[in-house]
Amino acid sequence: MKHCFITATGTDVGKTIVTAGLVRALRNRGIDAVTMKPMQTGIPNEDASDAIAIPSDLDVHLTATGYVPTKDEKKRMMPYTYEPACSPHLAARLAGHTPDMDHIVTCATQLASDHDVILAEGAGGILAPIDEERTMLDLMVTLGWPVLLVAHRGLGTINHTLLSINELRHAGLDIMGVVFNETEDVEPDFIKLDNPDAIAKFGKVRILGNIDYLNNLDTDPDIAWSHFETCCPDLVALWTS
Repeated sequence: MKHCFITATGTDVGKTIVTAGLVRALRNRGIDAVTMKPMQTGIPNEDASDAIAIPSDLDVHLTATGYVPTKDEKKRMMPYTYEPACSPHLAARLAGHTPDMDHIVTCATQLASDHDVILAEGAGGILAPIDEERTMLDLMVTLGWPVLLVAHRGLGTINHTLLSINELRHAGLDIMGVVFNETEDVEPDFIKLDNPDAIAKFGKVRILGNIDYLNNLDTDPDIAWSHFETCCPDLVALWTS
């Protein structure tokens, strides 16, 4: 197992947490792994006088690992940023600057030549459009890396997750498995406890983790990330076993 693309059944499901926790776990085991966020929206222009510092998803990854890239390498890790907090295609249209797929592939190739493992985090869900013609799925197909699917555990996730699995398979992509992430600090109910089993059965896919809400990530990140690893040992084992 080397590089992979981390996508989700939708936005605000937990791709960034999964990507950050996974790259941290790999680096702590001596694996030269870094992350990539090909397209990031909702990032203010740094040159604006009234800009408010908002951490990007890549910043979350870097904070989790303590890895400090050079300025040039960070541009390869996050080649396209847009100020509007919306779908990449709309953000690109408003900015008048469409992502170049070839440039993203070049950045990924350069990162792969310098590091052993690249974890690329998508934006939004599988079919989130990145321009007027292509979707995030097209980028995944172009890269051709195995895909890790992040999903929520609550009501409605069976349909969303199975549809996502079908789209990935129809595109000929290798699905590593599904990781469920809890986005709220609540106890799992009977629905959340059963949904992963149902998806494993009907989707014929591996469940690689059930991550509880990391409520102490800001106050005690070491404990939070340690708990992350206890929730998804099978995921980490894909690179370490």
